[in-house]
Amino acid sequence: MWQILKTIARVGIITEKTPEIEDSWRQEAEPIQQEILDILGRALTIRQVDAGSCNGCELEIHALNNPYYNIEGLGIKFVASPRHADMLLVTGPVSRHMQIALKRTYDATPAPKLVVAVGDCGCTGGIFGESYASCGKVANVLPVDIAIPGCPPPPIDLLRGILTAVRARKTP
Repeated sequence: MWQILKTIARVGIITEKTPEIEDSWRQEAEPIQQEILDILGRALTIRQVDAGSCNGCELEIHALNNPYYNIEGLGIKFVASPRHADMLLVTGPVSRHMQIALKRTYDATPAPKLVVAVGDCGCTGGIFGESYASCGKVANVLPVDIAIPGCPPPPIDLLRGILTAVRARKTP
């Protein structure tokens, strides 16, 4: 133990350099809150549904809530109940076991509702496709408004896709 402490005292704590972060998205983000308020009249509420994914997309969705992206500060909130949601954010290929639950979630979401398919699996079925265990893409089960491709899509693409869906609601 003392050897390790001596080495730390002599060398110091070695860490990786912080990654270079693209700040251009911040200029896009500034008018987002006002635009959401203009379109919806309140904060956008999202119910995220994992329909059978590998959780890669969920990790990127969770990154939206970190202090760097801070989507709650932009007027976008995740909710636990579809009854409080304006949008369903669906990840993964829809497994046969999740098909009925996903339809019930969609039915429980009040109109007008938006459905966003996230990731290659949600958009096309990905490597799973359609089989005895998978319904494939989300559009095979629900009407999809916007699809966000990527495996997994980065948080900035998720934010752009969510905003595109909200803007699509504005135009009939």
